Amino acid sequence: MNDDDALEMFKKTLPGASASFMQVQVSSEQLRARALSVLADFKSDHKTDRQRVDYIMLAIRGKKVGFEKVLKMIDNMVALLKEEQMEDEHKKEYCEKQFDFADDKKKSLERTAGQLETSIANAKETIATLTEDVAALEEGIVALDKSVAEATENRKEENSDYKSLMANDAAAKDILAFAKNRLNKFYNPKLYKPPSFLQTAVRKNVADPGPAPEAPAAYSKKSEESTGVIGMIDALIKDLDTEMTEAETTEKLGQEEYEELMADSTAKRTADSKSIAEKSATKGDLEASLTDNEANAKANLKELMATEQYISSLHGECDWLLQYFDVRAQARAGEIDSLKKAKAILSGADFSLIQRSSSKFLH
Repeated sequence: MNDDDALEMFKKTLPGASASFMQVQVSSEQLRARALSVLADFKSDHKTDRQRVDYIMLAIRGKKVGFEKVLKMIDNMVALLKEEQMEDEHKKEYCEKQFDFADDKKKSLERTAGQLETSIANAKETIATLTEDVAALEEGIVALDKSVAEATENRKEENSDYKSLMANDAAAKDILAFAKNRLNKFYNPKLYKPPSFLQTAVRKNVADPGPAPEAPAAYSKKSEESTGVIGMIDALIKDLDTEMTEAETTEKLGQEEYEELMADSTAKRTADSKSIAEKSATKGDLEASLTDNEANAKANLKELMATEQYISSLHGECDWLLQYFDVRAQARAGEIDSLKKAKAILSGADFSLIQRSSSKFLH
């Protein structure tokens, strides 16, 4: 009931004679004293040094300053106080919004930092594993190539030995067959076969068995001897055939095993080479991703530090206001109230009467 509207309402409802009586009976000194008392009570209640109230009180005490000017000063002061209160409210709203925004941003950046840190650690671990895998595969290919080269060289040597053995055994068989045929010429004419061109070429390496025997007795004795010699030649030829058969079998098995080894080695080399290419590609992608994540982590950290610095500056800017907002608002409201009371008194109204009359109107 102390604002300007209440005062105006009071003035309108009071009888004109009564108002005139109040104005006549109350001196300016009394009005000044009452107004100063109201303002002094405000300062005492709030236990604070209000320079603006002191300024108004000084103006009220001044003999040269009329009430009209003081009332204008009070109106300006009340308007200023209301403007300050509005600024505080806007500032409080701004601070609260900025704290919420900055806190949310900080939490988001901290989550991002944690995610990037995990991604970077996982990428480094995977890259290290892939590097080891690729190195092991490359070493395996080198060892495989060496093994293939050694197997190929051994196969060549075995094949060369096989061919030499077969050629030597074939030549030995030819020589033995030629010798046997020459023996048959003298001892078993029916089994004798005229020599071919090849046998003629081989004949040079066979000793001449000598002239035929001259007497039946001598022939009979030599025949027994030739039978033993021919049998020995047949045994040798049989041994050579067996050796050649075994060598051929061994050669065939060796070649099959070699071809199987080559097929397996080729398949393994192809698979390992493909694996190396895939792992190397994956490693390259991870390294590129790691580079990006490390750059993002640095940028994120920089932004996080800037956000924390901003929050710190907000605390410096807002903490005092947020902590004392209610106290300031209450003190400002009391100051405005006391100023309006002082204005009402200086306007010629008996403030105690205003209070009593206002109470009646309320009832």
